Amino acid sequence: MAIEVKTKKWGNSLGIIIPSKEAEGLKLKENQTIRVEIHLNTENPLKELFGSYKSKIPTEQLLKEIREGESKWI
Repeated sequence: MAIEVKTKKWGNSLGIIIPSKEAEGLKLKENQTIRVEIHLNTENPLKELFGSYKSKIPTEQLLKEIREGESKWI
């Protein structure tokens, strides 16, 4: 099961809150030990799916060529 939550400041530490609906569904109880696996959402999901394109041509030049190509069709 995966849920998305935000970290919260808790004294000098960070904590997470498991929504009650999810806790009930998992039958979690107070003071129960659980294991949490953390995956940070730092990457672009499209990059994860398709990878990244490496080009020897600078981005500005690619954009200029694309824009020039589009203007021919308008």
